[in-house]
Amino acid sequence: MAGLNRLAEHLPAAWIEQALDLTGTASVRRRRLPAEQVVWLVIALALYRGQSMPEVLATLDLALPQAADRPVSKSAVTQARQRLGAPAMQWLFARSARAWCDQDARRHAWKGLSLWAVDGTTFRAPDSTENRAHFGAQGYASGKVASYPQVRAVSVTAIPTHLVSDIAFGPYGQNEMLYAKTLIERIADHSLTVFDRGFLSAEILLGLTMGGQGRHYLIPAKSNTKWEKLSGSADDCLVRMRVSPQARAKAPQLPEYWTARAVRVVSTSGKERVLLTSLLDRRRFPAKALAECYRRRWEIETSYRELKHSMLGEALTLRSAQPAGIEQEIWGALIAYNLVRLEMAKAAIEARVEPTDLSFLRALHILQHEMIWAAGMAPGKLPAHLNRLRKRLQFAIVEKRRGRQSPRQVKALPKRYTVRYLKKDLN
Repeated sequence: MAGLNRLAEHLPAAWIEQALDLTGTASVRRRRLPAEQVVWLVIALALYRGQSMPEVLATLDLALPQAADRPVSKSAVTQARQRLGAPAMQWLFARSARAWCDQDARRHAWKGLSLWAVDGTTFRAPDSTENRAHFGAQGYASGKVASYPQVRAVSVTAIPTHLVSDIAFGPYGQNEMLYAKTLIERIADHSLTVFDRGFLSAEILLGLTMGGQGRHYLIPAKSNTKWEKLSGSADDCLVRMRVSPQARAKAPQLPEYWTARAVRVVSTSGKERVLLTSLLDRRRFPAKALAECYRRRWEIETSYRELKHSMLGEALTLRSAQPAGIEQEIWGALIAYNLVRLEMAKAAIEARVEPTDLSFLRALHILQHEMIWAAGMAPGKLPAHLNRLRKRLQFAIVEKRRGRQSPRQVKALPKRYTVRYLKKDLN
């Protein structure tokens, strides 16, 4: 698998072996597709979403050779993926994400704190009976149900590098707040986590600050958020908020009141908002710096677009008709996304720019082409080739665009065909 050697530098064989051993999925007998190769296949399927499984195998030369030299059948690939399952890929994602986020954390620290963003998204799954029963789908007030099963996910992403550090996903019907609560327990100490306003909850925010050392939050207030001003000016003050009885009933450890710093900021478009934060030191964390941190959170929105549209090729759905296959795909796609982002971060260091200054789409295309070319290359030429790959990534720097001159407008697409809707089962 010479084509994947560059990325294999970041994902050691020892990690893969440990993932297989801990989940009991290591191959006992010698196969053309042993479990180690299937791990790389699942990752490659995300990098080459437009190709079938046998095509990816052949393109990257992933299957072990045999005397007959016959191509691996699609059914054999499917069976190999089923033997691997999802837990091994889940363990490998957690192990690699933790290591990769820690590699250059000090370089990207902000005032001694690591920067994270928490946000939610969804993935569409093929419309099989199993997927719909396991994941469910969005329902509408009209009684209609979404055409495809949906997977709800909430992730923790490193703001400076866009590496996905942690994620929780599952049935669509489970609220994002429940997924978020499982994530905040694992957020690093001495950090600042920026939330979307939908996560404004005393249970989540106090759970973050009380559950570790030096863990802080930054979140915009809702229009109906109420508080009592304790000190400071109208633009930067200390406020006290009441924890709702409902929240205290769910989490009795919560106090009756909690305090935060409320900072009024104005965006470049002139829109005012109030940011709530646990960073109370006005001298060390001025309002302008907090506003810039919140602005950088919006860049994380592009990471979902990069993952679901740029890397997965704007595919209508994921591949698998079974829930276990969907989970395996998502873990593989997250590892693949992080591998591309990690290569971009390393290239950015050499180019002396920020990782977010590089184009993800251009970097992805470079990696895709280079891996295919390297698959048939003589081993002796690989070191020079891999060094050239990182040099090429430095040319993926995004040109700065001028500001938006016209208001953003979304128009409905014309419908060419009759639409078939599903209805809720009221029984």
